[in-house]
Amino acid sequence: MKNESQKSKTVAIGLSGGVDSSVAAWVLKQQGYDVFGIFMINWHDTAGLLEGDCPAEHDLIIAQLVARHLNIPLHVVDFSEQYKKRVVDYMFEGYRRGLTPNPDILCNREIKFDLFIAKAHELGADYIATGHYCRKEIIEVNGKPVYRLLSGVDKNKDQSYFLCQLSQEQLSLTLFPIGELTKTKVREIARKLNLPT
Repeated sequence: MKNESQKSKTVAIGLSGGVDSSVAAWVLKQQGYDVFGIFMINWHDTAGLLEGDCPAEHDLIIAQLVARHLNIPLHVVDFSEQYKKRVVDYMFEGYRRGLTPNPDILCNREIKFDLFIAKAHELGADYIATGHYCRKEIIEVNGKPVYRLLSGVDKNKDQSYFLCQLSQEQLSLTLFPIGELTKTKVREIARKLNLPT
């Protein structure tokens, strides 16, 4: 992937169908980026769900409606096998050893910001973006750029903790379009745009 100083402006947004990623996609378009969505399937097991309930299918339908509404392409990728190996199995091994790994941090590090970046690059993206409530800044250390993860403006929705294990390379390739917004403002934008989230 190209770095931020280069001219290409293609961004793959992790589009879940939720209000945060939907508004993030809109913000990116407003900023002039060429945007496409990626909907990630991370799990197929429906054990424990009510009969006839399949949230992933419902979320996919909503993501498709949002993509159509925003006039952006949407790609569907299945990471369920890798998710089981890299998140679920790792968690259970940790539990067996008396540890309490955080599945959100693992999923972000192993799936959303590893496999997702690779898939986005394969599909032509220069950057990825998510609907996380956090920000980043670039400082210079010994003449080199260093990316710092910052909390989001909305302190009640800050999600920087979940991204604490991202590498410098992952941070350099990631945009956080709603990090400067509050959840209230995000919902207001979604209402004004009639987003189907």
